[in-house]
Amino acid sequence: MINFSGKRNFLTLLIFTFILTSLTGCGKGIDIAFITDMGTVQDGSFNQGAYEGITRYLEGKDKTCKIYEPDGASTSDYIKNIKTAVRDGADVIVCPGVLFEEAIYTAQKKYPRVHFILVDGEPHDESGKDRTIKNNTMPVMFAEEQAGFLAGYAAVRDGNTELGFVGGTNQESVIQFGYGFVQGADYAAIEAGKNVNVKYCYANTFLESDEVKSMCSAWYKGGTQVVFACGGAMGRSVIAAAEENGGKVIGVDIDQSKDSETVITSAEKMLGNAVYYGLSDYYSDQFKGGSVYEMNATNGGVGLEMENSRFESFTEEQYKAILDQLISGRIVPYNAVDHGNTSDLELVNTQVYYLELNN
Repeated sequence: MINFSGKRNFLTLLIFTFILTSLTGCGKGIDIAFITDMGTVQDGSFNQGAYEGITRYLEGKDKTCKIYEPDGASTSDYIKNIKTAVRDGADVIVCPGVLFEEAIYTAQKKYPRVHFILVDGEPHDESGKDRTIKNNTMPVMFAEEQAGFLAGYAAVRDGNTELGFVGGTNQESVIQFGYGFVQGADYAAIEAGKNVNVKYCYANTFLESDEVKSMCSAWYKGGTQVVFACGGAMGRSVIAAAEENGGKVIGVDIDQSKDSETVITSAEKMLGNAVYYGLSDYYSDQFKGGSVYEMNATNGGVGLEMENSRFESFTEEQYKAILDQLISGRIVPYNAVDHGNTSDLELVNTQVYYLELNN
């Protein structure tokens, strides 16, 4: 038995307590860590949508969460924040987006007792060849082409024939949104017997951009009616252009109707649902690690925001009808990402004008 009487033994007690705490994990500060990508947690898009799943899960539970916003957007920046979150005691770490793919690939092996929910990404090494998914990692992927298809279809069925698409970068998820958007527009154009034009561009940024605002202002002034803004905070620049020029915007990832009266709907990935289900599974010992978990129209993983939409003529009934065709598999949008410039799409009533933005 250890005798802790006296000053010397009091110091021994402090050292002993520190060692015991370090070994057992007692007194850890957090349960869940959320690490943002290059934006803030309140980016009105991807980060915010994922974090809402955490806040929903925390309601009524004795769990804590800490937000980490990296200083940069490199793999080393993300690994640094993951390391800090592990030291802070996190049981599960939630990371949104493809920028985390290499970081999670490394972290899942380095921290086998920590669990990772990678929203909209799949772990891989620097070469992209090794895509090993450990049992402590749950990558969630979305059928963005389905959400984009619904957005394009609704835009044309609502009476628009001059469309625009601005993606953040030509990464896979963004390409699939854009490809789906163009295909949905073409499907609706065929149904309605119309011809549709689409200006199509990648902004090379997910941040607000004067160049994007200037480009979209020129689009609106030239007759573009609605632009699908698919790039996180970059979408605010499209909204600013729409507000100044009487244009309309389709948001992305989450319901962005509150951001501006110009937002007529949003192509949603149910990011919050993905995170909520992942956390629920983890804390009920049913974590779906080791393989990709896909969310699509069939399991309610993607859809179009209708409750707060501002369509002029597109109805809930029309939306349900086209959604049912995606759910049943009668419509399967092309989702390859080899080109990214729509040159590989076989369109009938739609002409795409691919543009490159110099910024």
